[in-house]
Amino acid sequence: MYGDTDELLTPAEVSCITRLSLSTLKDKRWRGTGPQFIKLSPGRGGRIRYRRAAVNAWLNGDSSKASA
Repeated sequence: MYGDTDELLTPAEVSCITRLSLSTLKDKRWRGTGPQFIKLSPGRGGRIRYRRAAVNAWLNGDSSKASA
């Protein structure tokens, strides 16, 4: 995978990288089965971001790094 590993990605960007729909990605967040995410603001409408390293680790099946 390419890019700065600390880069923060939007759900739309992660959706393109993983080829998962936004709703599937949201469901995986809720279930705790997707890549680790960061919530930038509180509440249900809080902005979500993913570190590129966490997405790469999740895609490679390394759940220990993805949830660290």
